Amino acid sequence: MPSSDYLDHLTQIRLFSSCNSKELAKIAKASDELSLASGKVLMTQGQPGREAFVIVDGRATVKVGDVEVAELGPGDHVGELALLDGGTRTATVTAATDMTVLVISQRSFFGLIDEVPGLARKIMASLAGMVRELDSQLAPHA
Repeated sequence: MPSSDYLDHLTQIRLFSSCNSKELAKIAKASDELSLASGKVLMTQGQPGREAFVIVDGRATVKVGDVEVAELGPGDHVGELALLDGGTRTATVTAATDMTVLVISQRSFFGLIDEVPGLARKIMASLAGMVRELDSQLAPHA
């Protein structure tokens, strides 16, 4: 049974922001909890992505090339676009401390989309919002 903490973390993922609590519970149920030791690499820049991670506990560092660009903590997430396209990772993410994460695989995610078709519409709407936001940042309209 997914904990309410997991649902709170999932609501922070923009891709899932328009999902209701029942849909979030299904996403949480499709996720696996994973404990990682400090120093463990979650994802490597340039490698294909097949899962997304939500940090439940602990901290991680994000590097692009050799430059640290961010530090992540509980509620933060990485890799959610890999659920959609399996594209290559844009950064390397490493556990800075011992961590607990929720992992959702692309296969589980697609199974969930098949099971709950309305979820796909909500995710597409979230993506459209992200694209519109990027578009306005790149080419501000008068």
